[in-house]
Amino acid sequence: MDFMKMMSKAKEMQAKMAGLQDELATIEVTGTSGGGLVSVTITGKGELKAVRIDPSLLKPEEAEIVEDLIVAAHRDAHGRAEGAIADKMAALTGGMGLPGGFKLPF
Repeated sequence: MDFMKMMSKAKEMQAKMAGLQDELATIEVTGTSGGGLVSVTITGKGELKAVRIDPSLLKPEEAEIVEDLIVAAHRDAHGRAEGAIADKMAALTGGMGLPGGFKLPF
């Protein structure tokens, strides 16, 4: 691959990365815990958008359990967001021939 072609591909990739960053803000994933009793929704950038708690958990003596379930649901949502991001990156860099595990942006 000649240098000019490589530079052209790099500029194209930079523009696509900027678009991907914008798209990540619009992706929403939901994670759950406690058999669906607690759910959280986050964006692809990790911003917490919503927390839903089944009313059966809203007892003062179970506050610590609910707190732990919220943390677990957020962790689940974060893992799902990372998976969605990895899929988008694979689609974006598919034709570049980058080695596995290569992270963008640099």
